[in-house]
Amino acid sequence: MNPLWLTRMARWLRHPPSPARVRLVIGVGLACLALALFARYVYWPDWAVPNRIGRLPHVRLR
Repeated sequence: MNPLWLTRMARWLRHPPSPARVRLVIGVGLACLALALFARYVYWPDWAVPNRIGRLPHVRLR
């Protein structure tokens, strides 16, 4: 783990954030998780898939 993250966690323990900040961080995390789950299991549009320029095409081996 990066020492910067350890320092940040120690600062959060010494000076806890406001309840509004905690709700904001949890809300953003849940929104990201919901978007990832939606894209994985429900639908991901073709226009949002990046082009694979410079890579070999996927070859399935039997």
